[in-house]
Amino acid sequence: MTKTTAAITAVGAYVPDFVLSNQVLETMVDTNDEWITTRTGIKERRILKDNDKGTSYLAIKAAEDLLKKSGTKPEDIDMVLLATATPDMPVASTAVYVATQIGAVNAFAYDLQAACSSFLYGMSTAAAYIESGRYKKVLLIGADKMSSIIDYTDRATCIIFGDGAGAVLFEPNEEGYGLQDEILRSDGIGREFLKIEAGGSLLPPSHETVDNKQHYVFQDGKTVFKYAVSNMADISEKIMKRNNLSHEDVDWLVSHQANKRIIDATSSRMKLDESKVLVNIEKYGNTTSATLPLLLNDFEHQLKKGDNLIFASFGGGFTWGSIYLKWAYDKK
Repeated sequence: MTKTTAAITAVGAYVPDFVLSNQVLETMVDTNDEWITTRTGIKERRILKDNDKGTSYLAIKAAEDLLKKSGTKPEDIDMVLLATATPDMPVASTAVYVATQIGAVNAFAYDLQAACSSFLYGMSTAAAYIESGRYKKVLLIGADKMSSIIDYTDRATCIIFGDGAGAVLFEPNEEGYGLQDEILRSDGIGREFLKIEAGGSLLPPSHETVDNKQHYVFQDGKTVFKYAVSNMADISEKIMKRNNLSHEDVDWLVSHQANKRIIDATSSRMKLDESKVLVNIEKYGNTTSATLPLLLNDFEHQLKKGDNLIFASFGGGFTWGSIYLKWAYDKK
């Protein structure tokens, strides 16, 4: 009996029009283009300026792009997963609203939150639903309006993050393409190093928490960098060894776009040539849940049927992991 695997069959994306360049940031905080570029690899990031639009807007646009490009009918979608750290509002699932707005009337939907690893974890979840045989079309969207939780007077965080969304469609595959293996990890030691302190059940919103700027992202950059470098590199090397893949067998590294130095450290451990490493951090910065699908969308024309892709991510909590996937189609 042929094993059913879960393959990505279509991609889509959306980024806002407004470009926040390093030069503009120089006028906002004590920083400069050379410092930002050298330490992060970021030159600019996209920002959703409309105050009346949230993460759902980005997600809807990315989903609509995928539907249009692939010719998929929204009513054929069985499930919508939204990987995000910035839902429109607490309690009411943003994914449910997105599914309704795109016309996925037969789908059920929910949000998935694992910080910057949300999309990677979402890939595992979507694939499990497909492999179970229960569902045929699972739409996975990674979207974040990071500008909504960033303090633009904090140079430690405002230089890093941007807004954006990407989407992929998972479908059953009988040819052996799609998700092959995964190693996902988490460790609560990271809880204090990358977080938003207030707004949850532990510290509900108050005048005091707002005045103290406790609703913005806090990051202990050095500690997060140290854990991200070691864990992303370790997990990517481990999944290669477990699947008997040499650096020659790997066609592409699809790495979370948090910092160019972390990406370089991961690819170096994997002994990959620079030409095999997908990078767009210079254009978008860290879009959190959207980095991986934005890479797939930007480089879709270079991905060939049968290519071996290694995905890697690291996020707050801490959360991290790696996924080995065989690409299932050639871009027409």
